[in-house]
Amino acid sequence: MGRRSKSVEPPAPSSPPEVRDGELFSFRHAAPLGQGSTTKPHYHEHRARLRERLDAAGAQALSDYELLELYLFRIIPRQDTKPLAKALLERFGSLAAVLAAPAHLIERIDGAGPAVAQDLKTAHTLLTRTGRNELQTRTVISSSSQLLSYCQRSMAHAPREQFRVLFLDSKNQLIADEVLNEGTVHHAPVYPREVARRALELSAAAVILAHNHPSGDPRPSSADIAITREIVAAADAIGVKVHDHLVIGRNGTASFKALGLL
Repeated sequence: MGRRSKSVEPPAPSSPPEVRDGELFSFRHAAPLGQGSTTKPHYHEHRARLRERLDAAGAQALSDYELLELYLFRIIPRQDTKPLAKALLERFGSLAAVLAAPAHLIERIDGAGPAVAQDLKTAHTLLTRTGRNELQTRTVISSSSQLLSYCQRSMAHAPREQFRVLFLDSKNQLIADEVLNEGTVHHAPVYPREVARRALELSAAAVILAHNHPSGDPRPSSADIAITREIVAAADAIGVKVHDHLVIGRNGTASFKALGLL
């Protein structure tokens, strides 16, 4: 009998290389190094110039799209990120709106994807949490600029209406900041008894109410005025003061107290 030849097993398939966001899309750029090109892609020099300007003159020397582009370098290291930065700003309208945009909408932009969306949401969370930490170390009603800045970052560009309550102690320092309800583009239902119940649970002495208008117009509606009166009555019944109700829009902020509505 002839000698049997050994069967040779085919080599196991290697796992595909990891692909980052943006490398799946068709923005025009030079071929990466090591793939038929010995010349650095054109955006390498552009990135170097941006970094030099940042170091020499600070962030104020860069436009919004350049700052966003600089941040995106870290997420998409092997691609020209200028087109993506401009596409994000064109879609959402401003740098603040880009950071506040829902992740699923960011992912739809050509050149973005889950990693870009996650990193932008992380940046937004860092900004809003920093603002909240600043409020926690200060007397809230004597820090109106910090309060307005925090509410603007947190709510101005939210796609749906949300009703937020800041619960304060007897020294008007922040105990808790909670979104009690999130609704539709036009309405976020809130129940005065829920505000009062939560104030009792937290032993709050006062509250500041805030909700956003996704339309951008911060002027209080008749429904806003009516529900605020109901919340004030419910809070008064348990000895809790309503200091203000802020309406947050992309085009500004309205204060019930400043308008004489509270």
